[in-house]
Amino acid sequence: MSTEGESAQDVQSALSVLPPTRPCLSGHLDRIAGVRLPGKPPSSLWDVSIQEGRISSIDPHDGNKSGFRNVATETVHGSTFDGFDRLLAPSLCHAHVHLDKCFLLQDRKYSDLQIESGDFREAMELTEKAKARFDQDDLLRRGRTLIEESIYHGVTAMRAFVEVDGGVQFECVLAGLKLKAEYRDLCDIQLCAFAQLPLFSREDEGEQVRKLMKVAATMEGIDVLGSTPYVEEDAAKQEANLHWISSLALANGKHLDLHLDYFLEEHKHPLIWLALETIQGYKWIENQGKHITLGHCTRLTRFNDEEWTALRQSIGNLPVSFVGLPTNAFTPQGNCDPLSIASLGVGIYQAGTKQDTEILYEAVSNRARTAIGCESTPLGLPIGEPADFVLFNRLSDGRCRKSISEVVYDAGPIRATIRRGRWTGKT
Repeated sequence: MSTEGESAQDVQSALSVLPPTRPCLSGHLDRIAGVRLPGKPPSSLWDVSIQEGRISSIDPHDGNKSGFRNVATETVHGSTFDGFDRLLAPSLCHAHVHLDKCFLLQDRKYSDLQIESGDFREAMELTEKAKARFDQDDLLRRGRTLIEESIYHGVTAMRAFVEVDGGVQFECVLAGLKLKAEYRDLCDIQLCAFAQLPLFSREDEGEQVRKLMKVAATMEGIDVLGSTPYVEEDAAKQEANLHWISSLALANGKHLDLHLDYFLEEHKHPLIWLALETIQGYKWIENQGKHITLGHCTRLTRFNDEEWTALRQSIGNLPVSFVGLPTNAFTPQGNCDPLSIASLGVGIYQAGTKQDTEILYEAVSNRARTAIGCESTPLGLPIGEPADFVLFNRLSDGRCRKSISEVVYDAGPIRATIRRGRWTGKT
């Protein structure tokens, strides 16, 4: 796609050929009856009422009054669904997925691009080779697989990165916008126009990326702007990258997503300090800047107590959240289930207490949504919050999970997804 004469309107016009939006899998639910809830006594059952896609009340379940318990199978009675003792919890969220680069290692089109050394340089080289082959059919096919598998695992929101550079131009952006429109009733897909390549280290290429990103910043449907300052060749260009992308996001009213400090060496100075200083300098809050997400930041794992305290002070009241590099469909390991990350955290951090597992669940649920600037539903399911849920099905032997701890220990693949009071995924 040529950049000559390119504009946001030109790109938007290409979306007019979209097929009809995929319909929701069911009508609205008024009530989900007889379910277990996080934080409630394991033996108690509750009815969750829904109005206009939000939680309107939570009441103790009266099995005799409902008359549902005289049937042997799960049944929808009008707009009330009998949950049959299963656990209902807030839905899940992907805070960091690459919509354009998912499933590359499993796709026949890219079967020759396999990992040999396993280092970062090779990852960048293989990715660049793959991107040279991208086309709309390919991007849409792999993107649909990512979105649909995520929905069936309980995901109702995701931040999806789509790259912008001189090679792919707006191919990834176009595919992302089409998929966002196609699945708009099933999942909140927050698109991040992402500059993975340097903005300043390769002057001609960097200038082209900057021009493309300026266009992407004005597009309807692009919610976030992001870059990777750590790929620049020196500190001065890293600082230029930070200033440029931050000011662009602020000027266009977009969320900001910066990938920083993708290293562990303690002798290297973390870029996080400069990033926060830069953002503070733009008077982010006074100028009504949106949410800021800082990704990767692996160098933070080497911080001592004094550095953590200084970091908290540097953040102050900025709307900042941190998102690591999770297991997802872009990395070699993992899948489209965010709960697999929570389960992995139990072993990595030896975090098996009730409080630990609830934090791990929140990290792929309401905290993940907060990290990307989305409305979220906490574990307590407050009245008025979105009716976005996961309903965990019975195990093969008929048992029901009774707590968040149980699903974090072993979530299993069988669950159902509800977004704004409507079924979106059932397995």
